[in-house]
Amino acid sequence: MKIAIFLLFGGYVISTSDAFTAAIPRGTFPMQQGQTFQNSRVLSTTEETETTAPETTADAEKEAPVEGKKAKDAPPEMLGWDTHKPIDEAPSTLVRDSDGGPDGNYPMRSKFEKMIRDAQIKITKAIEEIDGEGKFKEDCWTRENGGGGMSRVMTGGKVFEKAGVNLSVVYGSMPQEALQAATERGVDRAKGMAPGERVPFFACGLSSVMHPRNPFCPTMHFNYRYFETDGGVWWFGGGTDITPSYIDEDDMKHFHGSYKEVCDRHDPKYYEEFKAWADRYFLIKHRGETRGFGGIFFDDQNDRDPEKLFEFAKDALDNVVTAYGPIIEKHKNDEFTEKQKQWQLMRRGRYVEFNLVYDRGTVFGLKTGGRIESILMSLPETARWEYDHQVEPGSPEAEFLEVCKNPRDWV
Repeated sequence: MKIAIFLLFGGYVISTSDAFTAAIPRGTFPMQQGQTFQNSRVLSTTEETETTAPETTADAEKEAPVEGKKAKDAPPEMLGWDTHKPIDEAPSTLVRDSDGGPDGNYPMRSKFEKMIRDAQIKITKAIEEIDGEGKFKEDCWTRENGGGGMSRVMTGGKVFEKAGVNLSVVYGSMPQEALQAATERGVDRAKGMAPGERVPFFACGLSSVMHPRNPFCPTMHFNYRYFETDGGVWWFGGGTDITPSYIDEDDMKHFHGSYKEVCDRHDPKYYEEFKAWADRYFLIKHRGETRGFGGIFFDDQNDRDPEKLFEFAKDALDNVVTAYGPIIEKHKNDEFTEKQKQWQLMRRGRYVEFNLVYDRGTVFGLKTGGRIESILMSLPETARWEYDHQVEPGSPEAEFLEVCKNPRDWV
């Protein structure tokens, strides 16, 4: 298994395909931020011939390229995978005006950070109680050019093989390609900026993945975030989704039903829109199937008062344990066969494929020099790939795949 994962990473790292380079976990290897395939290309013979050094220091300063109106104020660009500094205890707040980034809605930044800090404590406490043995280990860290975070990870639990809840508050500047990875409207967000100009940003979010041991206990993921970029642009994003290995209709009705109730409290159109958005977003395009059975997903939300969007994000985050906890309690002691365990591991393989190739948060974190241990926390400890595996027609596994290829409406 370790060999298989190494080959998977290695295959992506050496690929020159644009489809792969957008999602390569560069930080898995000691590369500095900015060393992408695009901007570290080898000059052609013609380019080398035409490139000449300036004759004087004055000429060099005159001819030095300007990277945009914010270049002089931009934080260091060479922020790499190993520049996040561990600290013993997180400060009372990671939102500090002195850290730079764009001017913006500082009260909302502080309010969102407090909300996700409270949620991190509440959710990890509930998961520890469900597990009965496992405990979360907390790592606190700061980022050289602004912000920091708190990663809480449980490994080796009785119920959960691996579970993590990560909080981050990040300031800085990012290349425009990272902005495009962060949001579906990334091109619009960079409109009017010079080519190559880095985008000042603020990002604050809480993300989580839970990988239970039992094949009848689904994996669960959530992410809720608040973004600001230069020029007063802001938006909320997030969602919660579930990835089982077998179908239990009552479980799915409970999970989706609980989020429909949340959505209905804020906008009766939300659930239908955000459920469909999740089905589209979590599609593994090269497989033609979804990662799991969806949930809700939303991005670019700034069409109403930010306080209303904040309350929706808070309500959805507060619903995580309500939606997920009873399903784990119901199945954590279910008996299962080795065949069923192997199927769960193969579905985890699909989870890995989606996260490394398509997941927006993973790509954004890697392109902005994020903390690698936190970014790749979402990956399970064990997964499986079988060559040309075929499910038996009419089997529970075949029924599961049918739902992945044709998503259902559960409520």
